Amino acid sequence: MCYEVASRMVDAMSTVTAPRTQSPAPARPRTRLDWRLRFAVLSLIWGFSFLLIKVGTEGYAPFQVTLGRLVFGTAVLAAAMAVKRERLPRGGRVWGHMAVAAFFLNALPFSLFAYSELTIPSTLAGICNATSPLWGMALSLVALSEDRPTRVRFAGLGLGFLGVLTVLGAWQGFHGLDATGTAMALLASLSYPIGWIYVRRNLAGTGNSHLSMTGAQLLLATLQLAVVTPLFTSVPDHFSLVPLLAIAALGALGTGLAVLIQYGLVAEVGPTTAQMVTYFIPVIATAAGVAILGESLRWTTPVGAVVVLAGAALTQLRRGA
Repeated sequence: MCYEVASRMVDAMSTVTAPRTQSPAPARPRTRLDWRLRFAVLSLIWGFSFLLIKVGTEGYAPFQVTLGRLVFGTAVLAAAMAVKRERLPRGGRVWGHMAVAAFFLNALPFSLFAYSELTIPSTLAGICNATSPLWGMALSLVALSEDRPTRVRFAGLGLGFLGVLTVLGAWQGFHGLDATGTAMALLASLSYPIGWIYVRRNLAGTGNSHLSMTGAQLLLATLQLAVVTPLFTSVPDHFSLVPLLAIAALGALGTGLAVLIQYGLVAEVGPTTAQMVTYFIPVIATAAGVAILGESLRWTTPVGAVVVLAGAALTQLRRGA
């Protein structure tokens, strides 16, 4: 759900170069939805993901929500790989690095968000997710020597974290806020850039397609949750239909289909334009939480969210932009 991180992962992973042929047959143009429409669909899918997590946790344990999400998401990517006749990556070293990436980019943040929404509203979780670009820039200072920020990006970092304090109502002593749930949501957003930096350092230039790498990554995350979930949860006494449907939608749409739309957008309009979806996700998550779930909204939440997004936007500026 962190689009800025995922967009950079597309740049970090090399695609397979197709072999040249002497007389390629002209391909028939395929009818595709306008990229703006796909952009809007992606914004809605990821914006509503936090609502779906909240509904899912009303019937199932957080680890069960995450496992179900990964199962449905992996199934969608497996189907896409079968249609395109893609193969999983090969090599023990690649799979070892992907297991680490799967933990930080899928298993850990998905689980933390699910646990956080037991005690905090989905609106707050969606806003916490928007802090990933801020964490990413902060981490790049120590982990990526080639990615030194400008003064403007430093200012964005400070502004963004000021927005976080506004959302949390720091000057009011964080009154009415569950500290544990909020910390989990913030740690989930921190996990994404950690995973991205790991991918950039260890999985760039593998020669595998984005679809193949992501399919394998989700498969590994599913296996990780399949091991952990039975240790901390028990089989439900009954299967609640609405939460189960929410989990299915969360996985098939928010984890599977969204990835396919995401890669198509990055390839068509580039990561800079495509990652603008990041700034719509908390807006949609907040609107959905208030309108559908009836969650309360303090004035500090939307005001702080605007400040967070402004800071995040500044951290993405590059020299010459």
